[in-house]
Amino acid sequence: MADNKAKDNAVRTMLKEAGILLAITLIAGLVLGFVNELTKEPIRLQEEKAIQEACASVFPTATRFEEAACEISQQVTEELNQNGVKAGTVYRALDSSDAGLGYVIETTSTQGYGGNIVIYTGLSQDGTVQGISFLEISETAGLGMEAESVLGPQFRNVKADLFTYTKTGSRSESEIDAISGATITTRAVVNAVNGALTIGKELGVGGDGNE
Repeated sequence: MADNKAKDNAVRTMLKEAGILLAITLIAGLVLGFVNELTKEPIRLQEEKAIQEACASVFPTATRFEEAACEISQQVTEELNQNGVKAGTVYRALDSSDAGLGYVIETTSTQGYGGNIVIYTGLSQDGTVQGISFLEISETAGLGMEAESVLGPQFRNVKADLFTYTKTGSRSESEIDAISGATITTRAVVNAVNGALTIGKELGVGGDGNE
């Protein structure tokens, strides 16, 4: 009889503790859900602000940017892959009256010395590179990490069908002076920008017509 009572008490205790744990779990879940809903919109707005600022840095004449649908052909995809480049998000650059000025195109080079190099390239409708911005780069300190300051300005306001790089001194606007001791980084950046040019052609950039 005593054993049965002890077992009943043990079961009651176990059920009580399980109930407490369940209640705690439910309350924690509700709190987390509430916090998530509370912070979701501010986070989204902050991310949107960061995107707008990054786009503005490479296309300063635009007023705002909106994500654009971009279907890349198999041929272009294969061309990008051959150069170690992946296409990312594309944004339309708009003026104050919402007329299209061009695009901001995200590309990733997978062949950087220290890993992926992610770049935004601003392209006006006539194919001129408005500027480039580095979203992600992990190259060698003092060498490849100079890409933004050394390579970035060389692309700005340049119209070219294709960029190349040189280690012996640039002879044209479309020829980029390589960073000394960081040829791999230079090649990766040039390929990423050329990838943006290729995607831009798919979108009609550089053509005679308007959007």
